[in-house]
Amino acid sequence: MANVLVVGSGAREHAIAQTFLRSPQVEQVLVAPGNELMEQTTNLTCLPIALTDFTGLKAAVSKHHVDLTFVGSEEPLVAGIVDAFQADGLPIFGPTQAAAQLEGSKDFMKQLLHHYQIPTAQSETVTNLEQAQAVVADFGFPVVVKTDGLAAGKGVTIHQTKTEAVQWLTEFYQHHPAAKLVLEEYLTGFEYSFFTFVGSQQIIHAPVAHDYKRRNAGDQGPNTGGMGAYSPVSKVTPTIVQQTITELVQPTLDALAAEGRPFTGVLYTGAMLTKDGPKVIEFNVRLGDPETQVILPQLQSDFYQLVQDLLAGRPVQPKWQTEQTYLGVVLTNPDYPQANQTWYQLPQLPTDVTIDYANGVVRDGKLMSNGGRIVTVVTHAADLQQVHQQLYQKLNALQTELTFRPDIGQNGTK
Repeated sequence: MANVLVVGSGAREHAIAQTFLRSPQVEQVLVAPGNELMEQTTNLTCLPIALTDFTGLKAAVSKHHVDLTFVGSEEPLVAGIVDAFQADGLPIFGPTQAAAQLEGSKDFMKQLLHHYQIPTAQSETVTNLEQAQAVVADFGFPVVVKTDGLAAGKGVTIHQTKTEAVQWLTEFYQHHPAAKLVLEEYLTGFEYSFFTFVGSQQIIHAPVAHDYKRRNAGDQGPNTGGMGAYSPVSKVTPTIVQQTITELVQPTLDALAAEGRPFTGVLYTGAMLTKDGPKVIEFNVRLGDPETQVILPQLQSDFYQLVQDLLAGRPVQPKWQTEQTYLGVVLTNPDYPQANQTWYQLPQLPTDVTIDYANGVVRDGKLMSNGGRIVTVVTHAADLQQVHQQLYQKLNALQTELTFRPDIGQNGTK
């Protein structure tokens, strides 16, 4: 029987860990650092080791006889955890630090896409206010502004007017002189999340998901790390899936290999279906949150075997369900995505749904959290309309101060 270590702490890692637990080959799943609620509610062991404490993580692998490490969070990947583990011959699934630059630097990603003519929005990288003002004037409005480095899914702002953009840029450069920003033309269309498990000899594609980045109903309010998701997505037809693979995913993997940065792990392609076909919005180098929570429950075959076979270069044929639609809604503190210091008690959640805890503790027998996104509630039904109705009937009955968007999966197009 195998032991698995999942690196990360949120609802995504809770979903990953629970998927490994379903494998008949897996005896124990450890999560570092994890969170208290996932340990209290699931047969998991959490280890209080920081995401980038590679020495501590490697020591835990040795102590607990870990057979496979799976990295959920982007921070340790960009910091080089895979390189550190590989140097000691420890099995780990994820990209090297060089390949992880695809997410670690928006500037690197855009330059790679432009150089290899992979469809994406036109963009320019700037490092001062004067450059930024000139570029936004050329692109017109709306205009998209992205911070170069990791931003936990909240590093994107969209500005509708010149006045709004210049005000934001002026304030930004007052606080961050010479910071690097990527400015992009604004694309319109349907956005979807496409996940690819990349091994040494094979790539495997997961069901397509659609997530909701904006805080409020009707896609209003600030960008967040994600307020909910559903999968599969009927709007993304088999033809579009194949286009995504042949025009976006495979060319990017080929480009990374040509640049001496071969990729292994999970490639998340954030794509926009425009009138000119699919285009890349962003790349992540790991599973997404909250999409993971609605994708992995659809895997009917052995997740542990899938990852081990990909690492070993053995042919693998995973089985995904095709009859149901999965919907996940994120419960947050009322101020999210603003910083929060208030502790909230989690409500009594239904027992006939899947619960993925992002953070929290147990105090005097009560589940408490002062986090932003606190929990993802997931269920499934025959179609999107049914699953939306069923899940929101349960959520609307909760007695809680926590908040959630009322329209996740409401019409299948937003």
